[in-house]
Amino acid sequence: MWGLIRAALIALLVITAPSAACAQNDPLPSWNDGAAKTAIMAFVARVTTAGGSDYVAPEARIATFDNDGTLWCEQPVYFQVAFALDRLKAMAAQHPEWKTRKSFKAVKTVLEKDRKNGAESDPKALDASDEKALLDVVTATHAGMSTEAFAQSVLDWIATARHPRFKRPYTDLVYAPMVELLSFLRRNGFKTYIVSGGGVEFMRPWTERVYGIPPEQVIGSAIHVQYQVRDGRPVLVRLPEIAFIDDRAGKPAGIQRAIGRRPIAAFGNSDGDYEMLRWTTAGPGPRLGLIVHHTDAAREWAYDRESSVGRLARALDDAPRYGWIIADMKDDWKVIYPFQK
Repeated sequence: MWGLIRAALIALLVITAPSAACAQNDPLPSWNDGAAKTAIMAFVARVTTAGGSDYVAPEARIATFDNDGTLWCEQPVYFQVAFALDRLKAMAAQHPEWKTRKSFKAVKTVLEKDRKNGAESDPKALDASDEKALLDVVTATHAGMSTEAFAQSVLDWIATARHPRFKRPYTDLVYAPMVELLSFLRRNGFKTYIVSGGGVEFMRPWTERVYGIPPEQVIGSAIHVQYQVRDGRPVLVRLPEIAFIDDRAGKPAGIQRAIGRRPIAAFGNSDGDYEMLRWTTAGPGPRLGLIVHHTDAAREWAYDRESSVGRLARALDDAPRYGWIIADMKDDWKVIYPFQK
C-alpha cells in the first residue's frame, strides 16, 4: 500500500516540477507572454551578454522611469495633488487670504462645498490642465517648513490617506508588472532612476520602501530651499518658489544634471515623457523605449488622447517611428496591482 502511495507521489512531483520551475524562472510573472514582454527580455539579454556585439558595461546600464501613470496610478488626479488638497484643507483656517487669490478659485469652491455638504473634496475641481493654479496650490501648501518636517508630513499622509476608488493606501496602487521590471533590471546590473514631473521631495520619503529606488536616484520637480538656523539648529527651509519643473523637455535636462549619462532604457506613459523617450532612444547602440498605455477600464482606467491627467497623443503617434514598445495594460498585464494577485 505504501509503495503505491510513494509511486503516486513521485509521479505527481515529476508532472508538476517543470511547470513550477518555469514559474520560478519567469522574472516577469505579472506580464502576459507577448510582444512587449519578449522585447524587454530580448533587450536585457542583448546588453548583458558578455562578448556580444550589443554588450553594455554595467556602469552604463541606466534605466529611467516616470512615476505617475508608469509606476503607480495617476487617476482620478495626480496623487500629489490629492496630498496638496488635503494639506490645503487642513491649513485653510490659518490662511484666510487664500480665498481671494485668483488662482485659488477652484480651491475655494472645493472648500465651500466641503463646509456645506460635509463631503469629501472632488479633486477634479482642480483641472489638471490649469498648471498655474496647481503650482500655486503646491507651492503654498508645500513651503515654509524644513525638509525633514515636509518629509514627515508626506509619510503621515501616505500612512493614512486612502484612494477614493480602491479605498486603499496610495502606495498599494503601484503596478505589479513595473515593480517586477525594476527588480529584473537591477538583477541584471541596471541602475534604476525615477524621473518624474512630481515633486522630488514628495517621492523621496517612500520610493526606497516601495520601489527599491533610493532617494538619491529620484529626479523630480523642486522648489527652492534655503539654509537657515532655527532654535540653534541648521535646517533647510522650503521656499514658495519653483526651482525646476521636471517634465517634457525638463526631463532630459534633469537626467543630465543629476546622472550625467544618457539612459539606455526609458519608460513612460504620457506626452510628458516624450522628450525623455526621444533623447534616450536617439543614442548610439542598443536602446529601449516603452510606453504604458492605459486601456483597462475594468481593473484601472482607460484613457489617452483626451485626458487632462496623463494625456497620451504625440508619443502614441510617434511610437512606431522611433521603435518604442507599447505595453497595453489590458492585454499585456495579468494583474495590475499587487493586491489583485
